[in-house]
Amino acid sequence: MRNYILPAVFLIITGCKKENTTTSVSQSSPAEAVSGNTGKDSVDTQPNKEEVFVFTTELCENEGRYNPDRYSKKELEDTYRLWFKMGGALLSTPSVFNLNDLQKVRTEKDQILAKLDKDFAQQRKVLENLTVVRDPYWENIKTRKLQELTDEYEFRKTEIQAFSNPSLLLHHTLSKGCENFARALYSGGPQMIEEWRKLREAMGKRNSDQQRIINEFQERLNSPDQKDYAIVDLITFGWGNCANDGLKKTEHDERMYKKFNSLFIKIDSECDEP
Repeated sequence: MRNYILPAVFLIITGCKKENTTTSVSQSSPAEAVSGNTGKDSVDTQPNKEEVFVFTTELCENEGRYNPDRYSKKELEDTYRLWFKMGGALLSTPSVFNLNDLQKVRTEKDQILAKLDKDFAQQRKVLENLTVVRDPYWENIKTRKLQELTDEYEFRKTEIQAFSNPSLLLHHTLSKGCENFARALYSGGPQMIEEWRKLREAMGKRNSDQQRIINEFQERLNSPDQKDYAIVDLITFGWGNCANDGLKKTEHDERMYKKFNSLFIKIDSECDEP
């Protein structure tokens, strides 16, 4: 199944070899976060309540202590899921790298698209039903992930359809910035061959065995399946990479890591060595 590389989650891990470490996280009250009031009148005179939320990161088992008057366990669970469980691609479709893959996608197109529709509906429902903590940052992340899911769905659907009908890419909104590949696929003639050649040359420059990439192109250029070979390369490595790079993606970065940790009064972590 095809999975695109998306930014990795940044994890800051201390005290490994199964050692217990404690990370203290300072946190203002919701009222202070909204108003910026840090005067004496805003201080909560009641003793702080604490409950424990257990969560896992790549190398650590963590126990975060939080104030249940600020967040519910459900809100923390859903925010954790949004942060840690939804950092990569949420949908998948078959990859096409050769003629066998191409034939399979063409033959099973309807089934692939039906599964994609079902997966999209399920993932959208999961996202919509997440009850994240009441904070503009996390509410915005949820909104952006919903849009990212919609964009990914449209991209994957269009790509699968294009393997059978490349002409639909010509005026598609996803082709903005990738018009050279869309026009080449639509032309089906010398323009397609020339764009294919340029793509292979660019691929060769990024490969440790550049000559192999060029030789492979020459062999396929002289094949009776020349057009299908060109379609595979121009959609998968040309239009596909270009259009995917143009999609807006949520950064699951160090800032998000820190924002999640800031929900807790302190965090005790037990980590394995990397």
